[in-house]
Amino acid sequence: MQTKKVLTHDDARKIAAAAEAEAKKNNWAVTIAIVDDGGHLLWLQRLDGAAPISSYIGPEKARASALGRRETKIYEDMINNGRTAFLSAPLMGMLEGGVPIIVDGQVIGAVGVSGVKSSEDAQIAKAGIAALAA
Repeated sequence: MQTKKVLTHDDARKIAAAAEAEAKKNNWAVTIAIVDDGGHLLWLQRLDGAAPISSYIGPEKARASALGRRETKIYEDMINNGRTAFLSAPLMGMLEGGVPIIVDGQVIGAVGVSGVKSSEDAQIAKAGIAALAA
């Protein structure tokens, strides 16, 4: 039988705190979502001033990243480069801003951020994930 790492509540709190700090440092009002490897929501935090729709988009970005085992930017680029058939994939949130959490080569979850430019959403997610290694 194999064993695998899993995200704990403390891990999610640590990721969320670092992501929030990155967002606040840049005065970005966003929603931060953290999911496990099955795409199940572990944490949702909507900062003051974040658009209500971001609380829907952030978790979907995280879910798409966890289930696909890759950054959601890959999906967005694929579609923008003409592979429109991929729009029929059973995923939502195929916009940049979903980033997988990889530990020992295994995806154990993902962070999805929504509220600012997609590249800035990804920046916030990556800052959160980096705190896990600290």
